[in-house]
Amino acid sequence: MTAPKLSALVVAHNEAGQIADCLERLRFADEIVVVLDRCTDNTRAIAAGFTDKLIEGAWPLEGERRNTGIAACSGDWILEVDADERVPAEMATEIRDVIATAKFGHILVPFDNYVGARLVRYGWGGYFGVMMAPRLCAKGAKHWGAQRVHPALELKGEQRFLKSRMIHYVDKNISDMIHRLDRYTTANAADLRARRAAGQDIGSYPHNIRRIFSRFYKCYVGRKGYREGRYGFLIALMAGLYPILSYLKADLESGE
Repeated sequence: MTAPKLSALVVAHNEAGQIADCLERLRFADEIVVVLDRCTDNTRAIAAGFTDKLIEGAWPLEGERRNTGIAACSGDWILEVDADERVPAEMATEIRDVIATAKFGHILVPFDNYVGARLVRYGWGGYFGVMMAPRLCAKGAKHWGAQRVHPALELKGEQRFLKSRMIHYVDKNISDMIHRLDRYTTANAADLRARRAAGQDIGSYPHNIRRIFSRFYKCYVGRKGYREGRYGFLIALMAGLYPILSYLKADLESGE
């Protein structure tokens, strides 16, 4: 029986400082596909040292560029990795073992998230980070939605789980975390304005105020962020602020 072909997909925008280490950890895959989204730094030249399967363009929606990358992959299974993520050796071995017998479907990958050098394992969620995501999927089992940030996912087939964890250098420090919140809420505000223009409900001001507390509670208590001390508090705070900041930007700013 022939072993399934594995594609590794990386979508990057100006990741010259990160992408070499990321791609080095993906050499175990049968092919590496890199989508270069409006790159103006040295990302392309670095990526070309690892693969000749480079796709360049400009995609305003995250889902569009990820679907473009998935379509370019020729493997039976596709592993999606961001430039700030690393596949440890034990995960590479586990992936090969799992896809050798897995049925058509998707496999959830757990994460070890780092803020600087600090491992912060608990509390992530609420559109401000993940503890687990379907990053390993059979060809045709995953389709990204048309949102600018955190696009919706359509998943098909059997669901399984990896045991080993993806390493994710999510934020360099607290300032980086705050800048990420600003970027995410700006992008989400654009989605909210588009939904409102299409006649869809984007929630009320009081509703989004209440979500500060419900999101905070879910991350700090439900996802055990309290186990991370003050880092857990920070993550829960960012998750709680995400909906109301997105709403206020959509409501008070033109987006131009």
